[in-house]
Amino acid sequence: MLEMQKLGTKERVTMPQNFLTFRNGYLFVYSMMMAGDWLQGPYVYALYQHYGYSTGDIGKLFIAGFGSSMIFGTVVGSMADKYGRKNAALTYVVTYILSCVTKHWSDYWVLMIGRFFGGISTSLLFTVFESWLVAEHFKRGYEAEWLDKTFAKAIFLGNGLVSIVSGLLANYLVTDMSLGPVAPFDAAAVMLFMGGVVIFFTWTENKGDNSENTTVVQGMHLAYEAIKNDRRVFYLGAIQSLFEASMYSFVFLWTPALGPNGEDIPHGMIFATMMVACMVGSSVASRIMSRPDFKVERYMQMVFLVSACALAVPVFVKSAGLGAGVKGGPITFEGKIQLLGFLVFETMVGVFWPSMMKMRSQYVPEETRSTVMNFFRIPLNLFVCLILYNVALVPLTAMFGMCTLFLCLAAFLQRKLEALVAERPHGKQSSLAP
Repeated sequence: MLEMQKLGTKERVTMPQNFLTFRNGYLFVYSMMMAGDWLQGPYVYALYQHYGYSTGDIGKLFIAGFGSSMIFGTVVGSMADKYGRKNAALTYVVTYILSCVTKHWSDYWVLMIGRFFGGISTSLLFTVFESWLVAEHFKRGYEAEWLDKTFAKAIFLGNGLVSIVSGLLANYLVTDMSLGPVAPFDAAAVMLFMGGVVIFFTWTENKGDNSENTTVVQGMHLAYEAIKNDRRVFYLGAIQSLFEASMYSFVFLWTPALGPNGEDIPHGMIFATMMVACMVGSSVASRIMSRPDFKVERYMQMVFLVSACALAVPVFVKSAGLGAGVKGGPITFEGKIQLLGFLVFETMVGVFWPSMMKMRSQYVPEETRSTVMNFFRIPLNLFVCLILYNVALVPLTAMFGMCTLFLCLAAFLQRKLEALVAERPHGKQSSLAP
């Protein structure tokens, strides 16, 4: 706490008040948007079970969400660059609130429509807010290094602190207040509405460069050309897809890995601990990025290799045969070792997010930023759909082994990116020049 107070005092001395007001306003909105997402997470599966749907039916609903994100993500991304990131942010609010509202009906096809809206919302959440921030930051003439600190704080709050508080609030609404599994979705809608009001009245609009002279289809073509012609953008997209594919696979895999025989593991406590590890990682990233002698292109290689080692732990533990647990029993010694590896991985996730945001702000062209970022998510969503469809057919060790290979490949591509940047110094990109 004392360290945070000292950092806050230092910021007030070195940064102008108008920037701090701008940054804090963005952090509030981002936290509200992430709260709207985190409140739903723990109870999506539980709600579908509450309505009496089978595992297969639930799997199809999840596939529909990731599928709609994959199919429509690039379109809405291009529309955000064309018609404005503020408008896209408000579209996120509306579509996610509609997704929450559908949870009040048990009809399967109404829930499917909700997943459709949810998939579109997810694409907007992870692209337009960052795109708006980067464009607005430089439009107002703020220092580039201040953007790095905003990224780190956004991850610390939105992906760390807010996730923990949201999980506790959702549990309180369902368990302590006995409001049922729909209550977290209603709370999410309130958070989204509050953030939407702030966006509507305080945000200014910004669009992709030259967006007035291009159609949505042309914007998508320009994004494709940017990825094809600039190897920095291509490597960055491949790295992001590989890491996030491993990360989202981990979301589905950690529970069966820690309790393979039905052990009674403390899900809430483990989830909270993982989020604390993510917060630690974002704090570490903030300090590293502020040092000129630590280049993001270099230290991210180590981040990916450490992540690969962390997700390889279940493979080695399983081969060692440390003993099996029993249904309803406590977490085993094998599970505890794996949990340590998972906490290391979550720490690396905390480093990854602000560091990747920094690299995207440097290499992704402003004119098609949202579109390019949604192109990056296509292979991710396709992979997750395949995982969900075949999750019961592939052993856990094989899945973790595949994630380990993905992360090693990400480290290799990061090395290639570092070498490419060394021979071609980078700056803030504003054209599609190779």
